Amino acid sequence: MSQQFPSLPNQANLGAVFSKFPNGVSPLLELHDVVLRAESPFTIGERELIAAHVSGLNSCQYCHGAHTHIAKDFGIDPALIESMQKDLDSSQVSSKLKPILAYVSKLTLSPSNMTSRDAEAVYEAGWEERALYDAILVCSLFNFMNRLVEGTGCTPNHHTQGKASTKPLESYLAWGKDQGLANST
Repeated sequence: MSQQFPSLPNQANLGAVFSKFPNGVSPLLELHDVVLRAESPFTIGERELIAAHVSGLNSCQYCHGAHTHIAKDFGIDPALIESMQKDLDSSQVSSKLKPILAYVSKLTLSPSNMTSRDAEAVYEAGWEERALYDAILVCSLFNFMNRLVEGTGCTPNHHTQGKASTKPLESYLAWGKDQGLANST
């Protein structure tokens, strides 16, 4: 992607963008924690898998790579995510999770075509309404983030700023504060 902001360094990452334009960073990272880390019918790994899947559908290499890596830290095999991108139906994703992923796929690629049948498939797989709502939140957040990343010209493979962590990312807001990014509203 081309550089969108001449004042940012070449191959800028999201941290550089957030440092340059801090307005709204803290609430955005708080939202990440609510959607990806708060109590949910989905594990953290499953929510990160949904984030990586949506990002892959949007061809957002930056977010797809970052969230595939984070999902791995929470027990998700990256090969599973890659197989889902190629063909969800033939992938080794559990039969219970496939309707959720089909739902977010359709919501990402053709949102105006959503029907009650899409939700019924989720319920028939044994999920409750809360699970569908949480999947919609993850999907919505990453459709937003993919556009933010692509629109600002963030470069793939530069997912972190500062020292790399050896432990799973437990909180996006804490990560932002550690990076000096989450101080503004």
